[in-house]
Amino acid sequence: MVPMLQKLRRKTARRIPEHYPCAAGRPFHHLPNGLFRNPPGSPARDADMRTLLRFLTRMARTGRMPVEVPPGHAIPEPAALAALRAMNGADSLTWLGHASFLIRLAGKTIITDPYLTDYAGPSRFGPRRYVPSGIGARNLPPIDLLLISHNHYDHLDERALKLLANKDRIQVVAPLRLGDFFRRRGFGNVVELDWEQQAQFGGVTVTALPVVHWSRRNTRDTNRTLWTGFGVRSDGLHLFFGGDSAYGKVFRQIGERHGPFDMGLIGIGGYAPRVIMHASHATPEEAVQIGRDIGARRLVGMHWGTVTLTEEPPFEPPVRFLAAGRAHGYAEDNLWIMKIGETRRLLRADGGN
Repeated sequence: MVPMLQKLRRKTARRIPEHYPCAAGRPFHHLPNGLFRNPPGSPARDADMRTLLRFLTRMARTGRMPVEVPPGHAIPEPAALAALRAMNGADSLTWLGHASFLIRLAGKTIITDPYLTDYAGPSRFGPRRYVPSGIGARNLPPIDLLLISHNHYDHLDERALKLLANKDRIQVVAPLRLGDFFRRRGFGNVVELDWEQQAQFGGVTVTALPVVHWSRRNTRDTNRTLWTGFGVRSDGLHLFFGGDSAYGKVFRQIGERHGPFDMGLIGIGGYAPRVIMHASHATPEEAVQIGRDIGARRLVGMHWGTVTLTEEPPFEPPVRFLAAGRAHGYAEDNLWIMKIGETRRLLRADGGN
């Protein structure tokens, strides 16, 4: 074993510098030890262990504390279901909370990162959401396509997956090495994608796109599965789903290679304290910059207002997001802050259905 690879195996996954070589014949984000890393030019996860432990201790106390939810932040499930039915199958977007959306596109029903139950953690551990899912897992319409960005508990909810009907017909699209998680749980149609790979499902094309994040499901699997964003294209509509991401140079490259997008679903929460979160989650201002970089005509703020994962005030993100969007020239109609459970129609750039 070469000395550089010996050093690589001794390092934690979050401290691997860019000068380490990639696996032979593989793209930059594939490492020789089988782990993955972020694209070149990404911020480093460099917080020291004492800072991390202090943060985790604080969040263990506050993650389940009651949150005062403003009136109108969520709509009752019966109203959410009625609004979805009223679309009569037209292209539409429904926010279920956090990074979970129901997307109706080209006759397909798509769900992203379905964190739909109470806890963002194993069993009853972890932070508890303070607003229920806009539509519960048992009451969802039949799902055609399930998109999973990475394996963190607030994006990959095993309890919600158990409640989904028709697992034999749902098409799962997951990042590399995450497919077996779904196969072991009864999903028969699973596709794993590396960054820049794509797959077609009827009139919908899904492309896995690089983002700046990391993966871990337990203490032994850090960065052993990939994390990703998605481009989702149908005839006349092109959507970007960002999963979880910090800001990085890669988004300008995505805009050049894959843009423009009609809509960007981009995380705007989970950004404090910056000494830790700068390498994992974008600020609202950085989220707007991501939208500009990828050429998104309209932005939807997600990953906020559902569960306490970090230390910013829970309803600060949309205020900062709207202000930043206006400062960067986005019209008010092109900055969406949705209610949990709300459904809105998706229109092409030319205004057609």
